[in-house]
Amino acid sequence: MSSLLLNPVGQDGLMSSPGPRAGGPTSRRSFTPAQKLEYVAAYEAACQTNEGGAFLRARGLYSSQMTEWRKLRDAGVLAGKQAGEAIGRLTPEQAEIARLRRQLEVSEGQLKQTKAALGIMEKLSAFFENAIEESQHEPKSRKK
Repeated sequence: MSSLLLNPVGQDGLMSSPGPRAGGPTSRRSFTPAQKLEYVAAYEAACQTNEGGAFLRARGLYSSQMTEWRKLRDAGVLAGKQAGEAIGRLTPEQAEIARLRRQLEVSEGQLKQTKAALGIMEKLSAFFENAIEESQHEPKSRKK
């Protein structure tokens, strides 16, 4: 058995763990509303280049935090808040506004994608029409 796989036991009988939680912070971090807005914006920018996970790992954040902060931002709860000012829970109206804003963003993205696909289809249609017209004007070769 390899001694590298075993954690050493101290004089007090407790095991020491070299893992990420060993000696870590014992209190929770808190963020100002401005910091939350900055982190959400930076995270969304990182997600555009498929670097969202790396962004979170580098800063010790969780995707669940980004989800919650995005909801607060979309509902307008974070805007204009001072550091230490209570944010509170979303009202049902604010939650509905946030949900509708996210739904609108998704719909706009789908619309943009659909428009691009239609543009490609139009170009393909024109290409094939042109190819058919050219083939009708060419003399047909006879195979023997």
